[in-house]
Amino acid sequence: MATSDGTGRGTGGGGANGGGARRPVNGLLRRLESRKNLTGSACALAGVALALAGATGPWWPAVVAALYAAGALLAPPERPDPPRFASPGELLAALRTDLAVLRGYLAGLELPAPATTRLGELDGLLEGLTGAEETARDARVLHALGSAIRQDIPEAVDGYLRTRWWSRLAPGTESPEEQLRRQLDSLHAELTGLAGSVRESLELRQQSHTHYLELRRPEPGGDEPGRDEPGGDKTGRDGSGGDGSGGDGPGRGGAPEDPRRGRR
Repeated sequence: MATSDGTGRGTGGGGANGGGARRPVNGLLRRLESRKNLTGSACALAGVALALAGATGPWWPAVVAALYAAGALLAPPERPDPPRFASPGELLAALRTDLAVLRGYLAGLELPAPATTRLGELDGLLEGLTGAEETARDARVLHALGSAIRQDIPEAVDGYLRTRWWSRLAPGTESPEEQLRRQLDSLHAELTGLAGSVRESLELRQQSHTHYLELRRPEPGGDEPGRDEPGGDKTGRDGSGGDGSGGDGPGRGGAPEDPRRGRR
């Protein structure tokens, strides 16, 4: 027993010492990889280069140290990486998992027929909203779905089950069935509105793409420059007009008129 205890204590002590020795090593590595150390080392190397070139004289150790300190002081501070949160797709997958858990909870309960019908309609809305990729783009829709699946529906059903037992002993002014019906109707109206908002956003996206494509479409005949009609020059080369275009006139193409005809 003593040997076993001694071995156990020795093992535990070695593990503790190993963990304690690992922390300084990690701290040293972080210090070596820090921006201040890298910038200071670069400046110190520049000082070594100046010393090799003979520009610092016998004071080169002080110059190297001063350049390292200056570089470490001028280096930008360390910025930790921003925290990574769950993506909208991951949140939507978690909602689908919780919806399956909610279905298992509701499957083994005895509820009134109107409540069972309304819960079936709610299940269809939740199935459609959690299965659409467009839902993940709206944080408001994700929050409402998470509240309905994880809190609103379970609390409404649980409140009905608890109140129903007590109402048998001391009936109240309003039946638990009526309260459950009103709660489920309110949830149904809310989820229907969410589905409508998702549909409207998709319609706006589709209309914007249609408008963009229509703007890209060229007008018929609007982009082609006008071209001259073939067959003849407007300067009279075809003999149909202009000076010297033919006929009996005194142009180049006709014979000159005899001046003696006018005297007779």
